[in-house]
Amino acid sequence: MKDFVAIDFETANKNRSSICSLGIVIVENGEIIDKIYRLVRPSPNFYSYWNTQIHGITFHDTCEQPEFPDVWYDIKHRIDGFPFVAHNSPFDEGCLKAVHDLYGMTYPGYKFHCTCRSARKAYPHLINHKLGTVAEYIGFDLHNHHHALADAEACAEIAKLVIV
Repeated sequence: MKDFVAIDFETANKNRSSICSLGIVIVENGEIIDKIYRLVRPSPNFYSYWNTQIHGITFHDTCEQPEFPDVWYDIKHRIDGFPFVAHNSPFDEGCLKAVHDLYGMTYPGYKFHCTCRSARKAYPHLINHKLGTVAEYIGFDLHNHHHALADAEACAEIAKLVIV
């Protein structure tokens, strides 16, 4: 696959709709042509200790940020028509569906491919198929894991190799 959008969400709490940041990497003809990172005021708007421990984002980082519909409206035209890839796509697809449902937005049936599943097939010998493990194996320096854009970049590099 040469044209796709790698996408990653971070959430504020256990609710899939609580997207607090998103990272998007647009790939055309196998080359990264654009990168998008946005902070989002989540809904519900509270942060669990555990989620903040993972990604470092707090209430104060997002309390003045736009809500998801405004962010998505701003970037949707740049990603329409592309298939999406995500590492552990059921999570990211679940977030996208949940937030569309929460705000009464029509979900257009985005097609998702999973780099985690594909990496399991391509690299069965790895000790695990977590994003950091696969990224390291392919030679990508994921120095800021759990930053949505860094994770989307790693996912894009993995997808170039394992998504057919």
